[in-house]
Amino acid sequence: MRFRRRKSRPLGSVPGAPGDEFVVRRRRRGIYLLPNAFTAAALFAGFFAIVQAMNQRFDWAAIAIFAAMVLDGMDGRVARLTNTQSAFGEQFDSLSDMTSFGVAPALVMYEWILNDLGRWGMAAAFIYCSCAAMRLARFNANIGVIDKRFFQGLPSPAAAALVAGFVWLAIDNKFHIKEVWMPWFAFVLTIYAGLTMVSNAPFYSGKNFHLSRSVPFWVMIVVVVAMFFISSDPPIVLFTLFCVYAVSGYVYWAWQWWTGRPNPAKPVPAPSPGTGKDG
Repeated sequence: MRFRRRKSRPLGSVPGAPGDEFVVRRRRRGIYLLPNAFTAAALFAGFFAIVQAMNQRFDWAAIAIFAAMVLDGMDGRVARLTNTQSAFGEQFDSLSDMTSFGVAPALVMYEWILNDLGRWGMAAAFIYCSCAAMRLARFNANIGVIDKRFFQGLPSPAAAALVAGFVWLAIDNKFHIKEVWMPWFAFVLTIYAGLTMVSNAPFYSGKNFHLSRSVPFWVMIVVVVAMFFISSDPPIVLFTLFCVYAVSGYVYWAWQWWTGRPNPAKPVPAPSPGTGKDG
């Protein structure tokens, strides 16, 4: 009886394939560099803000938080434009937001003025920080179940800009922080920013605006005028804009209630099994 010697098959080949020429290759795991680089830059800006607050350079700390806000807005859009979204990027972005827009603003405000209030100042800073964490956790849990045009509660970058904007405004205009009203105004502002993040007020997200689409000519004129006003006095203009935005959600929510319309930022409950329509 004669036996035929079988040829050795490459590791990972599929048995039964013609000529055993198809080889299964392991997919290499990796991360996308471009959007995660923006996220890392935003994280560094938040870390830089904390370091500058420790060095009593609160104006630089506030500017760094605004820089983190710009970088955080770019990473998501870059990921969508280049089709490089990933689960790693989503988790990395959440952790970066917690540092830059949760921990950093609370510490900057506390080191700047809230420490004059003792335990009350520490409570305000902690409330803001914990509300930022809960707001980010709720956002991740509600992805896909709320209207994308609106945020449920004040987004953490806007809350951070509200807190950092007041610090930058006060330092740039040389407000006397030893005034009796200053620490308590900072206390109320910090509490308001924190609680608004975990509210159900609908805030416009701007996610339906796509950079790749054409826009009317007047939109470019508005952008140029806005850039002029912001460059004329950044602390005053930016703080005013974010104050208006921080109130707009409650105004729109009240209007929806007055007209009998539902809150667009409220999660839509998933239908229970057996309640769907027959089709």
